[in-house]
Amino acid sequence: MRVSRAQAEENHQAVINAASKLFREHGFDSIGLKDLMKGAGLTQGGFYKQFASKEDLIGQASARAMEMATRRWSDVVAENPDAPLEAVTAFYLSPEHLNRKGEGCPFVALGADAARHGPEVRAQFEVGVREHLRMLTEMTGSAGENRPSDKAMAVLSLMVGALTLSRAVNDDALAHALLEAAARQVREIAAG
Repeated sequence: MRVSRAQAEENHQAVINAASKLFREHGFDSIGLKDLMKGAGLTQGGFYKQFASKEDLIGQASARAMEMATRRWSDVVAENPDAPLEAVTAFYLSPEHLNRKGEGCPFVALGADAARHGPEVRAQFEVGVREHLRMLTEMTGSAGENRPSDKAMAVLSLMVGALTLSRAVNDDALAHALLEAAARQVREIAAG
C-alpha cells in the first residue's frame, strides 16, 4: 500500500526526530537501522526509500539535534533577557541536563562520534558550534570581527567539557562538583 506524499514526509520527519534522540542516547554506531525505525514507529523496509544511507540519516539527525539545542538556548535567553548567560549556564550545567542524554547537548553526546564520521556529519556539527559561539559572543558582550570571541570559545569548551566529564563518572557528587566548578569559571570568564 502506497502512502501519500504528506504521510511520507511525516514518516521521514519522525525517523529524523527518533534518530536524533536515539543517537544521543546510544551513539551513531551503537544502534541499528531496525531499532531506529522502530523508534519512529515504522518498519525497517522503508528506510532506503527515505535515506540514501545511514550516514545520510546521521547527517540529518545531527542537523535536527543542533536545531533543537539552539532553540533551547534561544528559549532560555528569551525568558531571561536581563541575564542570558547566567540562565544558559544554569540550564546547561544543571543536574536535569546531565541526566537527559536523549534530549541533551549533541556536542556532549555525539562530538567524539562526529569526529570519526564524514564531512557531511562534521559540517552539521560545525554549523551548531558556530551558532552556539555566535550566541555566546553576544551574551558575553565580546563581539569579534566576524568571528567568535575568545570568551565565547572558552565558555562553550568549558561547558561542553564539564558536562562530558560529569556524564562519564559514576560518582554523583563528583559529577555535580564538575558542573558547579564550570559554572563558577563561566562567571569569571564573563566578568573578565
